[in-house]
Amino acid sequence: PAPSPSAVPLPSGPGKGNAELAIMVKPNETGTAANFTLVCQNGVPAAESQHPNAAAACIAIKNNPAILSPAPPAKNQTCTQQYGGPQVATVTGVVDGRAVQASFSLTNGCEIAAWNAAKDVLGSSGGAS
Repeated sequence: PAPSPSAVPLPSGPGKGNAELAIMVKPNETGTAANFTLVCQNGVPAAESQHPNAAAACIAIKNNPAILSPAPPAKNQTCTQQYGGPQVATVTGVVDGRAVQASFSLTNGCEIAAWNAAKDVLGSSGGAS
């Protein structure tokens, strides 16, 4: 059977730059979440975007849509045991016609790397860099 559309990772490399996303970033478990809407058309933010840096986010998505579908670390991959902070983020929506549902945290080196790759979209630099 064919994999479901949400299971297909976004391709790496340049994309079309079309996105409709809901982004939620929480400073910690009990903190108030910051919620953004990001709408991009051909890598350019649409008027309804409510993102702190929509232009950078749209360009990041157009340049590499795969940043929003980070692959889980391979079983034999070692992730540094560093803690980058309590922040968590979720991104849901559609990029270039493909469903996106991604979660980001800063619990180890692999998670921090994924957060840093998507930082323009998340609208936050997060903790450790």
